[in-house]
Amino acid sequence: MPKDKAHDPEFETRFYESILRRNAGYAAVIELLGALYTRQGRIADGLKMDRRLVKLQPKNATAHYNLACSLALARRERDALGVLKRAIELGYRDFDWMLQDPDLETLKGHPGFRSLLAQLKPQS
Repeated sequence: MPKDKAHDPEFETRFYESILRRNAGYAAVIELLGALYTRQGRIADGLKMDRRLVKLQPKNATAHYNLACSLALARRERDALGVLKRAIELGYRDFDWMLQDPDLETLKGHPGFRSLLAQLKPQS
């Protein structure tokens, strides 16, 4: 039985890479590829796509958040915290997701991370 191409990450990756070769500034494709690479364990490639997206969309809070996640996965905690702070400055506010996001696991015990979360914590 043939693989379902809609759920084949390698097929999806090749497909989006071919689109990006034709249109290097296609932000939605860059974002999708970054996520695909990361899910496939290709952290360095995901990081490259996230950096590219931030360069294309410097005021996009979610792009900065995704870059922070890639940096955390690459164990570049200091850089990740700096970019996460920038994401928050740009308007990223999903406090609950930051607490549970497995991509940020390496930051969760860091005092800088706790400080950023304290700035966002919903007031009861």
